[in-house]
Amino acid sequence: MTQQDTTARAPGGTMAADQVFQVETHGIDPIPDEDRHGSAKDLFWLWFGSNLTFTYVINGALAVAFGLSFWQATGVVVVGGLSFLAISAAGLSGVRTGTATLVISRAAFGVRGNWPAGMLNWVVSIGYTILNTVVGTLALEAFFADLGWESGHTGRALALLITLALTFVVALWGHATVQFAERWIAYVLALGFAALLVFLLPGADTGKAAGLPGASGWSLACVVMLAGPFSYVPMPADYTRYLPRATSMRSLTSYGALGGFVSSVALGVAGVAAATQTDMTDAVAGTEQLLPGWFQPLFLALVLGGSVTNSIVTLYSSSLNLQVLGVPWSRSKAIIISAAVTAAGSLCALFLTDFTSSLLSFLSLLIIVFAPWGGVFLTDMLMRRCHYDPPALHAGPDGAYWYRSGYHPAGVAALLVGMAFAALTCDSELWTGPLVAPLGGADLTLLGSLVSGLVYWTLARRTVIPHTDLS
Repeated sequence: MTQQDTTARAPGGTMAADQVFQVETHGIDPIPDEDRHGSAKDLFWLWFGSNLTFTYVINGALAVAFGLSFWQATGVVVVGGLSFLAISAAGLSGVRTGTATLVISRAAFGVRGNWPAGMLNWVVSIGYTILNTVVGTLALEAFFADLGWESGHTGRALALLITLALTFVVALWGHATVQFAERWIAYVLALGFAALLVFLLPGADTGKAAGLPGASGWSLACVVMLAGPFSYVPMPADYTRYLPRATSMRSLTSYGALGGFVSSVALGVAGVAAATQTDMTDAVAGTEQLLPGWFQPLFLALVLGGSVTNSIVTLYSSSLNLQVLGVPWSRSKAIIISAAVTAAGSLCALFLTDFTSSLLSFLSLLIIVFAPWGGVFLTDMLMRRCHYDPPALHAGPDGAYWYRSGYHPAGVAALLVGMAFAALTCDSELWTGPLVAPLGGADLTLLGSLVSGLVYWTLARRTVIPHTDLS
């Protein structure tokens, strides 16, 4: 549980822990001050680039499919974008501790109590990597078809291999290369997706919806739109742990939130606009037919690029997650496990199941886990004001976060209560909670985060206090 990477030194004694196009030598071990670098502005490009993904177009289209009008769906998209304020603010914990989010969450759940939630969050991150890999693969396969190469399963398999390779290589190199790639890929993708908006918005039907969407339509749209940002809750510190300790919370929050907001809202609105004009059951094909012929190959390249930028971030974090779970390998070796599971899951999604129907089921069901987890973690962070005892996070039984036999009763209890509430009020193809019908079809799984947060505050308000460094 406390396995740490060993930081390598370049010849001459200089640190070579985090350089572009070199394998990062740090893992979940605390980043020393001499290795810290960068500024809060880097977070804009990280969150902007990683959210230039076609998944948000799909989510926007789903909001219209649930019965919302153009303006109603756009409102939900904006609310989803604003949630990046919380995601970005959570990165302050990484600046203060120099370690990954799922190490810091030991303070809320205990070292052993953190393990089950850590395992489930690893599943979430891999699930999103699979989703984006599949979207990118389908786009590249369609690009092959435009070139006249109709090769069936062989073409799809080759497209999958290329998509996985583009993702894996960058994530393998590590933090500095991830940030570098997100920035430079974002420059190109931003221009392309801006053109996409120009083509889609003029034809959007901005009139009223055919009927009232009802509680079910509103709640499902909110769940789908917020599921993406919520899935990042276990990740922010992974990308702020290298920032200098003097980095302010205001700058860190504002730059990161702006990046995530701009890209997610722009692409969400594009999906809303497209869905008011055509059938978006197959979102890539539906959007493509609304575009001029000359732009269609470029559009497919945008889909592929956006899928890769998002997958890079989730795949990288999954390797840190595995170290938290106790895998006794370096980060660069642990990522091989995540890559292999991603490849296997993508193969199943592409060759064994219908992807479009699986997407909604995946998003609406997994929020049962990560919404309550996020509620406990964020509440704990606020109660401690991001002041932790960094050595204790790695100390195991000898540390302050071992609690009772490695479990923090308040955190574990709050998580279970939140998950129970979310499960009772979840409405998905795979599971419908018994309270959904009495609530008029409303899906209230998102409120599981508030429930778990309130329960945690009630149970822990007298014992959880900010750490004071007396050294």
